[in-house]
Amino acid sequence: MKRIGIIGVGEIGRAVVTSLCDGLDKAPEVFLSPRGARTAAELSARYESVRVCADNQEVVDRSELVLIAVRRQDRHEALAGLRVDGDKVVVNVMAGVSNDDLRRTLATDAPLVRAIPLPAIRERRSVTVTWPSQPAVDDLFEQTGGVLPVADEAAFNAFSALTGTLTAHYWYLATLTSWAADQGIASEDADRYIRGLFQGVGRALSDETRSLHQLAADHETPNGNNERIRTTWFDPANSDALKKALDGLLADLK
Repeated sequence: MKRIGIIGVGEIGRAVVTSLCDGLDKAPEVFLSPRGARTAAELSARYESVRVCADNQEVVDRSELVLIAVRRQDRHEALAGLRVDGDKVVVNVMAGVSNDDLRRTLATDAPLVRAIPLPAIRERRSVTVTWPSQPAVDDLFEQTGGVLPVADEAAFNAFSALTGTLTAHYWYLATLTSWAADQGIASEDADRYIRGLFQGVGRALSDETRSLHQLAADHETPNGNNERIRTTWFDPANSDALKKALDGLLADLK
């Protein structure tokens, strides 16, 4: 696709534009809605192929593929009266909004594809889950770090639930930093150390020859510090609590 429209230019919209355009000689034309005006103007100023449209209808009219990234609670207002012809491809990145729901809102027979792009696609390092598989959409996200088409909506919802754990990870790191400060360590020193410690963990994840369980084992020594924290804090009760939280989120997403 050479002409891509984005309705809703928030964090995900910014990441998609950056991934598609940054450092590339032949970036696609990207048409942005005026929603998120400051971000849209910034991206338009940074990339020659990016333009801000007068309204959402112009975004649709100028584009071959339209990515809808507004907040779930704003979708009816943002998409009201929008005309989407059947020759367009629509990518639905709104969490918890089914394609059936979106089709009713748009009253279109255009192909609809759900996707879960994450902010890390700006660095072309994050795999994007899609459903159903559609060549143009899969090709788009292959360019932004890789694509993972799934077989059905149940699998898609499970992956969507997994994305809900992201800020819990950041909060875990923030809790470690707070604990260190309670021990008399300067907050900025604790923050710097924790960031460096877990950036190393992130790099280790790129080694796909080892399973996650194997990576954990390789970072432990018998009766060592890591094993002690894992077995005393991340015990079966905590593991079950996490799974129950994911079960509850998944039920809501369905």
